[in-house]
Amino acid sequence: MMSNTVTVKGIREGILFHISDQDWNENFQALTTLVKDRQEFWKGAKVVLDAGNSEVTSDQLLALKDELSGYDLALWAVLSENKSTQNAAQFLGLATRISRLESNLTTDFETTYYQGEEAIIFNKTLRSGFRIEYDGHIIVIGDVNPGAEIVASGSVLVWGKLRGLVHAGALGNETAVVCALDLQPTQLRIAEQISITPKRRGKPQPEMAYLCDGKVVAEAWNYKG
Repeated sequence: MMSNTVTVKGIREGILFHISDQDWNENFQALTTLVKDRQEFWKGAKVVLDAGNSEVTSDQLLALKDELSGYDLALWAVLSENKSTQNAAQFLGLATRISRLESNLTTDFETTYYQGEEAIIFNKTLRSGFRIEYDGHIIVIGDVNPGAEIVASGSVLVWGKLRGLVHAGALGNETAVVCALDLQPTQLRIAEQISITPKRRGKPQPEMAYLCDGKVVAEAWNYKG
């Protein structure tokens, strides 16, 4: 998800906001507008600010921290190549170097675009206790084990076994779908409709779940273009 000055990515630790090198006031306004527009979806998340080369003062970071707190978001880390910004973040007790986060951004996630909509690709199996939330489509190349959770404002595609909890169309998008090579989630939700998957009979096959007349239905996933 993007504005003119701010890029947003869902990451393992929460949400990453990357700001441009433009004026801080423009960045601040764009970032807070995005947060306000998606406050229910992001509520309770931890935030990492990637300031790049921008110089941001401790007062500016404190104002951002207070603003995010008003939306029940917690600013806990600032990544920057600017020494003054690093010092400002450290003065406020914010993390400035997170090796695991930096690794995730370069190896676990890839952002792609389809007809103007943004998606995130997670290229490994999601194990129990792991949760992904993303304002867009989510693609998992691997299995989603029982106890794992996926929440997307768009559609969800799992190139593997889907056994965990999945919520597509989390912001009310009733056109969202859930596709998997083996669709057996513990709970499947599209928009506000919830479905508990019945015990499978017969061999697993690729399936697609979607809303039809207000109910979640599933059928063979046999895309022919």
